[in-house]
Amino acid sequence: MSWTGFKKSVSRAGTTLLQKTGQIERTVDREFAEEEEKYRIFEKECQALQKDSKAYWDAMKAMTAAQARIAETIEVFYGTADRGSEGAMAGHAYKRSVDDLDSGLTRELDVPYRTTVAEPIGKMCAYFPVVNEHISKRNKKACLMHLLDYDSARSKLKKLIDKPSEDPTKLPRARITRSDLAQQEHDEAKEVFDMLNNQLIGELPQLLDLRVPYFDPSFEAMIRMQSKFAEEGYEKLSGVQRYFGETVRDDYAAGQLDAQVEGVLAEMRELSICGGN
Repeated sequence: MSWTGFKKSVSRAGTTLLQKTGQIERTVDREFAEEEEKYRIFEKECQALQKDSKAYWDAMKAMTAAQARIAETIEVFYGTADRGSEGAMAGHAYKRSVDDLDSGLTRELDVPYRTTVAEPIGKMCAYFPVVNEHISKRNKKACLMHLLDYDSARSKLKKLIDKPSEDPTKLPRARITRSDLAQQEHDEAKEVFDMLNNQLIGELPQLLDLRVPYFDPSFEAMIRMQSKFAEEGYEKLSGVQRYFGETVRDDYAAGQLDAQVEGVLAEMRELSICGGN
């Protein structure tokens, strides 16, 4: 660090201390603060959306994979007992249906979901580090440095105006020269601050205004894919019902299957290996 840079750093540290003690005013841009707050909310919501959209798709794949494993076990149960029974045929049909759903999810929906939902959300989230870098530059480097210089210069100027030197030996020209230098420092710092501040104030609202038209296609695509998956699932699993007898469907509609299950459980409890006498 150069000697000039070192002196500026020391001056800024002193200005920060004077701001905290109330001896120098702190410049607060309420308009920027409001826009940054709205941006931070949008950033947080997008990051949550990215996380949840990934969790949703992972859950969909996990569900279809679990269905396939359940169907495989059911088919083994029925196949061991009676391959020609209605239950065995239903178990086989169920396994075939959920296998189709599982493979279809990967084959037909995985790429469209990544292309229309996951990737657009990821691209939006990828802009946040860039935006944050500009905000950080404003707050921590350029803006904060120049703002402290601006606050310090403004305070110096105010003191020179409010309390001119009482030393009669000092010429008025010297006092005016010091004021002019303070005014110049004030104007230069304010020019840099205004440039950075106005850029962010102007562009942050534009970014937020684009969120709805940007995410509209992704939202529509997700709804369409959910609908397609639900329709195919209903169609395939409805076909399994034809392997059940009419009495099974009637009992299900009448809510009598629970009683049948309880009856089977009662028989199991009577077995000695299940704790029966």
